[in-house]
Amino acid sequence: MGQMSLFHSQIEESKPLAERLRPKTLDEFAGQKHLTGEGKVLRRLIEKDMVSSMIFWGPPGVGKTTLARIIAEKTKAEFINFSAVTSGIKEIREVMKQADENRFSGIRTIVFVDEIHRFNKAQQDAFLPFVEKGAIILIGATTENPSFEINSALLSRCKVFVLQGLTEEDLYALLVRALRDDRGFGTQEVVIEDDDLHLIAAFANGDARTALSTLEMVILNGDIRVSGKGKNARETITVTGEIIEQCISKKSLLYDKNGEEHYNLISALHKSMRNSDPDAAVYWLARMLEAGEDPLYIARRIVRFASEDVGLADPRAVELAVACYQACHFIGMPECSVHLTEACVYLSLAPKSNACDRAWIEASSDARQMLAEPVPLQIRNAPTKLMKELGYNAGYQYAHDYEEKMTAMECLPESLAGREYYHPTEEGVEGRFKTRNEQIKAWKEKQRRN
Repeated sequence: MGQMSLFHSQIEESKPLAERLRPKTLDEFAGQKHLTGEGKVLRRLIEKDMVSSMIFWGPPGVGKTTLARIIAEKTKAEFINFSAVTSGIKEIREVMKQADENRFSGIRTIVFVDEIHRFNKAQQDAFLPFVEKGAIILIGATTENPSFEINSALLSRCKVFVLQGLTEEDLYALLVRALRDDRGFGTQEVVIEDDDLHLIAAFANGDARTALSTLEMVILNGDIRVSGKGKNARETITVTGEIIEQCISKKSLLYDKNGEEHYNLISALHKSMRNSDPDAAVYWLARMLEAGEDPLYIARRIVRFASEDVGLADPRAVELAVACYQACHFIGMPECSVHLTEACVYLSLAPKSNACDRAWIEASSDARQMLAEPVPLQIRNAPTKLMKELGYNAGYQYAHDYEEKMTAMECLPESLAGREYYHPTEEGVEGRFKTRNEQIKAWKEKQRRN
C-alpha cells in the first residue's frame, strides 16, 4: 500500500499545476460570481442537482470544463465526458444508445461535450432527438459564439450561460492559493514579490490556465538555494523579475481569424472611425495587425467604410482608401502598416455621411419588392424595327441636346415616380451636392408644371 501511495503521489505531482489545482467545489471556483455566487441561478441548479441542457460559452481558461466536473461530482445522474475533438457520429450513437437504456432504468444521463463548436451540423443533429425526448441532459462548452456555431434547433433547447474572463484580482487570488495549497506549492518555500504575482495575473488576460501555467514556469526556473545540512536542509526557490520577464516576454494575442474575436475587432475599428476617434481606430488596427491579420482584409474594409460612412462628404476618401489597398498589395507587411494607419486617421477625421449607403438600402428594398416593374419605354433602347414600333425609345430626350444638359423626363418606373432615395447631408463637400440636388429637383418640377 505504501508503494501504491507513493506511486499515486508521483503521478499527481507530474500533472500540470492547473490540473492539480482544479477546483472540486463551487467554493473553490474562481470568478463567475454572477453565475456561481450564493443564490445565483447556476449554483442553485448544481446544488439541487436539477441541471438541464445548457451551453457554457466563454474564452479559454475561465472554468467551463471545471464547472462540468463539479456537476459530475454533485449529480446523481450518470455523467459521460465527451470530446468533440476525438469523437464522431459512431461514438455519439453508442453514447445515445446507452443513455436510452439508462432512461428506461430510471437513470438520468448527463453528456458533457467539450469544444462542441467543433462538431459539424450532422454530428450536432445526432444529439437533437435525445435532448428533445429527455434521454440526455446535454452540457456543451464552447469558446465560439453559440449563435453562429450551434444548430439553432439544438441551441433553442439549451440554456446559454456566458462565462467571463477572470479579473486580475480573481487571478491574483488564484495565484496566492497556488502558493499556499499543498496541491500547488504549499509544501515548498517560494519567494516571489506581490507585484510580480500581479504582473502574471495581468499577463494571463482573464485565463486561469495561463496564469497557473506561467506561475509554474517561473517557479521551475527560479533560483534554488539550500540552507542547512542533512535533515535540517531547507530549499528556497526565489523568483526574480528577470525570470518573469523571460517567461512572459512574448504574449499570444487573443485572436482567431475565423472566430468571433475577428469580427469583434474589425467592428471596433469600423465604429471607432465612424465615431471620429483616430486614437481608438489606430489601436484596434494595431491589435489586428499584431495578431497576424491579413492587411488586405483590413484594407478592403477601409474601402467599404470610405463610401459607407464618409461618402460624398469627402469624395477623396474612397480614392485614398483604394490607394491604401494598392499600397498594401504592393509592399505587404510590415511596411504597409503605415499606409493603413494613414487611411484610418484620415477616415476618422473626415466629415461623415451615410447618405449613399442609405440610398442603396432604400433602393434595394424597393428593387426586391418590385422586381417586375417595367423600364419606362422612353429610356429603353430600340435596336430593331419591331422595338421602335412598340414604342421603345419614343420620347427619349438626349440631355446633351438641351441648354441645361438635363430634361424633366421621368426615368423611374411609373409606380415609383417621384420616389427619393438619396438624401444628402450638409457635411463637408456634400453640402454642395445637396444644394445642386435641390436646384435640379426644383428645375424639373417647374418644367413638369409648365
